[in-house]
Amino acid sequence: MDGLNSVHWMKSLRIIFDNMSDLENKIDFDEVFLVIPAYNEEKTVSAIIEKIASQGYNVVLVNDGSKDNTLELAMQSQDKYPNKIFIVSHMINRGLGAALKTGMSVALKHGARYILTFDADGQHEISDIPKVVEPLQAGRADVVIGSRPFEDMPISKSFANYIMNFLTLVFYGCKVKDSQSGLRGFTADAASKMDIVSAGYGVSSEFIKKIKDNDLRMEEVIITTIYTTETQNKGTDAIVGLKILFKMTIDLFRL
Repeated sequence: MDGLNSVHWMKSLRIIFDNMSDLENKIDFDEVFLVIPAYNEEKTVSAIIEKIASQGYNVVLVNDGSKDNTLELAMQSQDKYPNKIFIVSHMINRGLGAALKTGMSVALKHGARYILTFDADGQHEISDIPKVVEPLQAGRADVVIGSRPFEDMPISKSFANYIMNFLTLVFYGCKVKDSQSGLRGFTADAASKMDIVSAGYGVSSEFIKKIKDNDLRMEEVIITTIYTTETQNKGTDAIVGLKILFKMTIDLFRL
């Protein structure tokens, strides 16, 4: 019985890897741009953008006023992949929302057909990129959200994200599995409709609002998240959640 289980397990793994390979083979890498906001990410930025570029994707690295060596290291990586890595800098730290807005605008100007947002801290698996692109390329969706399994999160993170999902449903009428995910995909047309106002982490909920306001088709895919000390110290916590709640309340009264 154990032998049969082993054979079955190996066949299942082979099917999974074959499907991932099929997805990658169907992607026109020149059409895909990954927008990566970075603020003081010198520990991870080089490895991430170089690995993405080495696989054929285009990278728009937005240095959001970093005070460490993020920009210098990114420029060294750009020297290795001059046709794949594009860098734009904010003179001061303007926040996640502003960085994403800048990066998406740059990607559109370079002729991107599909735009993905991707964190610079190493929490996303590069192997998940084809999973996010596929529904866009197949024409099933205008926007794809990469959903993180909450059961894999540290308790404080999962609680904060459950609350943000609930608030997104209450305020915007949108039920999503992971409203605060940093890995998302947009068609060029959908990206052009993301007229983002939020400068900080509130951008994640605002994206959901814009998707609904523009009647865009959305699909969610399960992604893997890598939790390290650095990644756990970022993202949505109680304080950030309160700020986003305040922003949602203001938006509600504007309607």
